[in-house]
Amino acid sequence: MDFTQSQQDMNASYVGGATGVLASGLIWLCAAIIAMTVTEKASMAALFVGGMFIFPLSIVFSKLLSASGKHSSQNLLRHLALETLPILFVGLLIAFYVAQIKVELFFPIMLMVIGARYFAFQTMYSLKAYWLLGALLVIAGVISASLSLPFVFGAFAGGIIEVVFAIILFKQSKAT
Repeated sequence: MDFTQSQQDMNASYVGGATGVLASGLIWLCAAIIAMTVTEKASMAALFVGGMFIFPLSIVFSKLLSASGKHSSQNLLRHLALETLPILFVGLLIAFYVAQIKVELFFPIMLMVIGARYFAFQTMYSLKAYWLLGALLVIAGVISASLSLPFVFGAFAGGIIEVVFAIILFKQSKAT
């Protein structure tokens, strides 16, 4: 399987990654609702724990959309998503630490970290929309932090941006 075939396999197996972006966006929105109705710490925990369910949810969503939810064992890109996970875990550690000092920075940091991780997804799926998705999340994080926006803003921004991009990615994956 060559590189282009690997991208096509990933795209077909996971609907261009749209199902994972949708799962992530829904988890961001749950964290936002929890921030408004419970506590900030519960909201941070919701994003962390919910994040562990993104891949399983993406498989369920993929299968609901008649995709396999499983890439070929010969796929050259099969490890790329896992290889970018350390970025996410380091970002989480930084965000949790900084939140002890200024809780309003938790979601902006997570927006920037997750946005940075999405840049690699363009390589995995051959969908340039991932560059825009990553950039918008990073920009939302910078704006949230720079303007000292309320805690919940970042969670809603992440959720809305990702849900919108899930739709865009779904349409692009079907066009390829």
